[in-house]
Amino acid sequence: MNAGSVLARRGVPLAWPLAALLACTAMLLLGLAALSGMSLSIDGSGLESGGGDSASALARREIPAQYLLLYERAARRYGLDWAILAGIGRVECDHGQDPDPACTKEGVVNSAGAGGPMQFIASTWARYGRADRWDPADAIYSAANYLRASGAPADYNRAILAYNHAQWYVTDVEQWAARYRGPPGAQTPAEGPQAGEGADLRLAGETNTLVRFIAGERAVLSPGDGHLALVPAGVPPTVQAMIVAGNELQDLAYGPAGHPDPRGVSEEDCSSTVNYLLYRAGVRPIAEIIAENPLAQDYVSWGAPGPGRWVTIYATSAPTPHVFIVVAGLRLDTSHNGTDVGPNRDEDGPRWRILDHIPTWANWSVRHPPGL
Repeated sequence: MNAGSVLARRGVPLAWPLAALLACTAMLLLGLAALSGMSLSIDGSGLESGGGDSASALARREIPAQYLLLYERAARRYGLDWAILAGIGRVECDHGQDPDPACTKEGVVNSAGAGGPMQFIASTWARYGRADRWDPADAIYSAANYLRASGAPADYNRAILAYNHAQWYVTDVEQWAARYRGPPGAQTPAEGPQAGEGADLRLAGETNTLVRFIAGERAVLSPGDGHLALVPAGVPPTVQAMIVAGNELQDLAYGPAGHPDPRGVSEEDCSSTVNYLLYRAGVRPIAEIIAENPLAQDYVSWGAPGPGRWVTIYATSAPTPHVFIVVAGLRLDTSHNGTDVGPNRDEDGPRWRILDHIPTWANWSVRHPPGL
């Protein structure tokens, strides 16, 4: 209901005080809507219309309903693509679901001074923010205001770069936006020109993990995210799939739960990590892995001898059984004490490890999957 609809009823024989009351109520609702950024559109059912009609199945599944509605309302208010707002919300604080207290706990900021679900710093908030940067509605509307002031919708690249001065950030935001705004079941596109010829674009539709491609044959860690390895488009699809599989394990703890079945568990040890990669890439059938339950010492003699062109497995039975795998130049390993100088050096569990040489604490058996 709006003020116009009340005024149009002047010909109806209502008592004047009641008509005035209705008009005042309508004006009050409109005022509150303007302050809160809410839409009062009403459909034939009497319920609020909108709320995710253009969202993909992934968006509806992953984004809390409150956030999805706020992204859409804020986008309408400032004439923007709601999926770009959602992409920023995903990269910054996972739509308020990130456990980092700087995302949701009032007054808490991270080491860069950013706080709230859209991660504003105080100086930017003072210029573009509207009330409380830890409040989802205020944060999302303020993010839309900031994007609009920074060049959106005419130039989203410029606007997103203003939000975070890194091209990889722009790529991540736009990639998530593409997943969110697409039709149900839409796949994530590759990184466009950076992907290079040979990128297996099907991989993005087979995982909930972000997939980003780069040209060449060597995997590298994404700047600012040690848990995301960029997939080299110049390696065989099987190797690309191993990189994606390794990315899927990055948040898991260390432990034996991945035996004999490494799928869908909360922890992996060294051998179940290798088992999972080989299974996900189609190198070893899951039935074989469950039946044989390969341990670290079993990989001492598995596969073909010597290093592979793209994939190499290092295994030992002494001084303690251990195995790890190097895929397109990146080492995936659960061991890190003194053997990792990268961003995951203080983390247990399966992680991408950075070191300029193979750890020297064991006499390794060096093998590789045949053909790789």
